[in-house]
Amino acid sequence: MRVAAFDCGTNSLRLLVADIDDHGAMTELRRETRIVRLGQGVDATGEFAPEALERTFAVTREYAELAAEYSPERIRFVATSASRDVRNRDEFFAGIFAILGVVPDVITGDEEARLSFLGATAGRSADEGPFLVMDLGGGSTELVLGTGDVEAAVSMDIGSVRLTERHMASDQPDGEQIRAAVTDIDTHLDEAAEVVDLGAARTFIGVAGTVTTLTAGILGLDSYQRERIHGARLTVSEVERQADDLVRMDRDARAALPYMHPGRVDVIAAGGLIFARTVSRVDDAVRTRGGELAITVSETDILDGIALDLAS
Repeated sequence: MRVAAFDCGTNSLRLLVADIDDHGAMTELRRETRIVRLGQGVDATGEFAPEALERTFAVTREYAELAAEYSPERIRFVATSASRDVRNRDEFFAGIFAILGVVPDVITGDEEARLSFLGATAGRSADEGPFLVMDLGGGSTELVLGTGDVEAAVSMDIGSVRLTERHMASDQPDGEQIRAAVTDIDTHLDEAAEVVDLGAARTFIGVAGTVTTLTAGILGLDSYQRERIHGARLTVSEVERQADDLVRMDRDARAALPYMHPGRVDVIAAGGLIFARTVSRVDDAVRTRGGELAITVSETDILDGIALDLAS
C-alpha cells in the first residue's frame, strides 16, 4: 500500500510518502521537512498567529503537489501539541482541508506517544527492550515505555519552542533564565516519573529534530547526515556537554554550526536542556536498580509511525 503521512508539529511540518508491504516493511519514496513554527506564540496567546498559519499553508501546498506525483492510496494529516487547545483551530482545519481534501487529525498525547513508539521501535528486536522512547517536540515531549506494545506513556507540556518562549527568549540566556528552564523541566520529569517507570528501561531511544541535531554535534559532523545519526549510541556525559555548549553560545555561534537547520537556531538550546535532563534522570533511575542503560538515536519517529499505522 502506498501512503502519504503528514506530521504537523509545533515547529516543523513533515511529509513521508512510502510503500508498505503486507509484513509492515516500508520502502521510503519521499521524505521532506520544513520549519514552519506553527506554534509561534501559542503558549502566550492561545491562538495561531496569521503569519504562522500562512507559512504552514504554503508548505502544505508544496507537499500536496509532491505527494500527488506518487498517487498515494491513503493520506493522513496529523497535528500535535500546538493544535490541541488553540481558539482559532477551525481556521487551520479549513485551510488544510482546502489544500489536501482531508481534515487535520489533532491527536491526543496518548495517540502521539503510540505513534512515536511504533515508528521509533520499527525493526528493533524485543531483546533490546523494554524501550523508553523520548519524542522531543516543539510544544510537548512524550515518554513512552514498552517492548512490543506501549505499557505506559506520558506527555509533558514542555518542548523546544514552548520552553524557549517561557524562559529563554533572549539571544543568549543568562543564569537566571537557565535555572528557571531547568526547574520547569525537572518539575515535569517528577510528574512523569509517577506515570512511567523510568527505571524499567533497558534501551533509551531519542527521536525528533532536537535530538538528532544534538547528535550531529556530538558526532562532530560537518553537515547533517541522516545515515550517520540514525542508530548512533550516546553517553549521558556527551549529551550534557553538548547541551551545555549550546546554552553558552550566542545565536550567531549556533547559526554557524554546519549541521544546524536555520529554523532550530533559536530553540535548540532549550531543547538540548530537555534532552540532557531527561537522559540523566532515566540513567540515574536505571542505575539505582543495578541496571545499565543503552542510549541511542532514531531517525524513524512519529512520521514513520503515522505511515505504518495508515497501512495497517
